[in-house]
Amino acid sequence: MTTQYKYMTADEAVKMINSGDHVFVQGSCSIPEALVAALARRGNELRDVILYNAFALGRRVSPLCKPELKDAFHIDSFFVSNAVRGWVNEGYATTTPRFFGQVPILFRDGSIRLDVALINCSLPDEYGNVSLGVSADLTPSAVECARTIIAQINPRMPFTYGDSVIHISKIDALVKVDDPLAETPDVEPTESEKAVGYYIADHIKDGSTLQVGVGGVPNAVLHALRSHKHLGIHTEAMTNGMVDLIEMGVVDNSRKNIEPGVSVASLALGTERLYRFLDNNRSILFRDISWVNDPFIIAQNRDMVSINSCLEIDLSGQVCADSIGTRIYSGVGGQHDFVYGSSRSIGGQSFIAMLSTTSSGKSKIKPILTPGAGVVTTRFQTNWVVTEYGAVNLRGRNMVERARLLISIAAPQFREELDREAFNMLGYAYRRWR
Repeated sequence: MTTQYKYMTADEAVKMINSGDHVFVQGSCSIPEALVAALARRGNELRDVILYNAFALGRRVSPLCKPELKDAFHIDSFFVSNAVRGWVNEGYATTTPRFFGQVPILFRDGSIRLDVALINCSLPDEYGNVSLGVSADLTPSAVECARTIIAQINPRMPFTYGDSVIHISKIDALVKVDDPLAETPDVEPTESEKAVGYYIADHIKDGSTLQVGVGGVPNAVLHALRSHKHLGIHTEAMTNGMVDLIEMGVVDNSRKNIEPGVSVASLALGTERLYRFLDNNRSILFRDISWVNDPFIIAQNRDMVSINSCLEIDLSGQVCADSIGTRIYSGVGGQHDFVYGSSRSIGGQSFIAMLSTTSSGKSKIKPILTPGAGVVTTRFQTNWVVTEYGAVNLRGRNMVERARLLISIAAPQFREELDREAFNMLGYAYRRWR
């Protein structure tokens, strides 16, 4: 017999939120947009509501980001993405620097109080379980710690397994919606991106376990791995390119040490094809971000490979991936955790992959980082750096060697200038050391 659940409207549900409350908003591609819109409509009734989110790909800019709502809602983002990026950089919102994998600790130890969690769930199964779908990441800890849970029940949300499954009895208010998830479209890699992908693929052994970031260059890497065998996945974000490798049999997870036989992720970013692939698929395990991104768990996989991108890198190997000067663009995510975890793995490697120039034609390899830029991966941790001009390994290299190696993969038109700046910074040793 089908269980009947009591639903209410989004406007009724958000009446549970009071002035001064601390509210978690689920992210990834599953922002509970009907609830957020209803909350925005209460803006003239509320004051000082603090909202926390992490990586949150919105189909539009958040309706909370309006000047007339600036005293009603204060947004604090652990990872600045498109839904709130402009609001942060206009000075109306803020961001809390923290490794993505350590945010659940802030909830669980009470450093950050949570009164309400707004989440986006699948339809319930026959046992009354719903799934957090494409966004396990921070949400299990938020559901655990918040005193009030308000959920969208959404047939578009895939039912995924692992830490993403909760019982509907834990939810205080149910709102029935039929909202598509945000999508990141498949884009064919450019020739330059493909070159980066092949340089990296040449250094990855069969049987390796992969963490791959998001974007054009990481997707090109996945494309270049199609002739590999017995790869595994232990990653922060599941993407469309990983589905291709699973369906081709390239990924079989047979040689993983942690959760062998299944692909592990904490969130998903992709298209409808990815979301349908994930639905009721027990070969994919979604886990709390504090577990997935734990460097000491990551390191237990032999031949662990992390592949991430960046905004710029200096000649000593300092990597900026979260800001453009003082303007916050994103966040640390899991890059640091996976770089460190792979460095502790037997046979592990990490790759920082990028095109050599920005969209405006400026070099991403710089003598020093842009003033105000944040260091996400320190020079003490950087391993491989890859552009369309080659791959260089900074492991065990001194400052002079690093500068020379990085200049060798910079865009040719910038190499002379970089060479001159390297000499100015490093002095006689730069000319003498060969």
